[in-house]
Amino acid sequence: MHVASHTGSLPAHRRGAQLTRRLRAGALLSATIAAAGVLLVAPAGADPLFPFGSGSAGSATDPAPQQPNFAPPSINLADGEVVGVAQPIIINFKDPVPDHGAAEKFIKVTSSKDAPGHFYWRGDKQVRWRPNEFWPDNTDVTVEAGGTRSAFKIGDAFVSTADDNTHMITITRNGEEVKTMPTSMGKTKHETPNGTYVVGEQLRKMIMDSSTYGVPTTDPEGYKLEVEYATRISNSGIFVHAAPWSVGQQGNSNSSHGCLNVSTENAKWFMENSRKGDPVVIVNTKGGSIGTSDGLAGDWND
Repeated sequence: MHVASHTGSLPAHRRGAQLTRRLRAGALLSATIAAAGVLLVAPAGADPLFPFGSGSAGSATDPAPQQPNFAPPSINLADGEVVGVAQPIIINFKDPVPDHGAAEKFIKVTSSKDAPGHFYWRGDKQVRWRPNEFWPDNTDVTVEAGGTRSAFKIGDAFVSTADDNTHMITITRNGEEVKTMPTSMGKTKHETPNGTYVVGEQLRKMIMDSSTYGVPTTDPEGYKLEVEYATRISNSGIFVHAAPWSVGQQGNSNSSHGCLNVSTENAKWFMENSRKGDPVVIVNTKGGSIGTSDGLAGDWND
């Protein structure tokens, strides 16, 4: 602490008197502290202890940790990556972190546009962070976690809404409608759950096999077929994909096992224009809610 003196313009005898008064006051304060049994210790080379600074309340009995309680973790987003407005930040730890609150103190998320958000944990080895609402479009974000850092960008707000009342998908970019496409969603007993899904992997071609979720291909409801332009929107296997066999139902009725069937042309357009982290909002189905357990979709349905 540095205090301006202003004694340079005073006569020598008055400066001496001031010094004597200060020494007496200091001795009196020291005596008072000693009588109370209080010991104050300043680090070597530190400024004088008085007056007190603006320390946090309770810091003497509950000091903040000085080091993270975890090794440098991994972050799901790479430097320079561009993602959609529903993309959560996922931090994976090498070892379990039982004290979640202590760990959160060493994780910092900053953005170029205001985006209040919150942490939520998936066990002791993974914490996620997302804004309370979708990210603002075209926002720069930096996340720092115990020695690991990533700076990425949120792109345009590319939001798709699939409405089972109309059997249509309406797509907006930064609030302006850019495309609509007919769809056929989950039929009876296979209804597509409602909720906010998130675009994940995108596959030019893939094999869809009902046996991967317990339905043999020989079952009347079984299947194994190659599909094109498949964009995953849930870990449980819901895709937006080309389904030329159901074009007659698209826009009219539901015929899939839960996926969003669209024409080959529309599936190609969707894959080429969407990106990881874009939201797909499904409404008005009879399939209940996707809930929080699905890895991709669970982030927005708590």
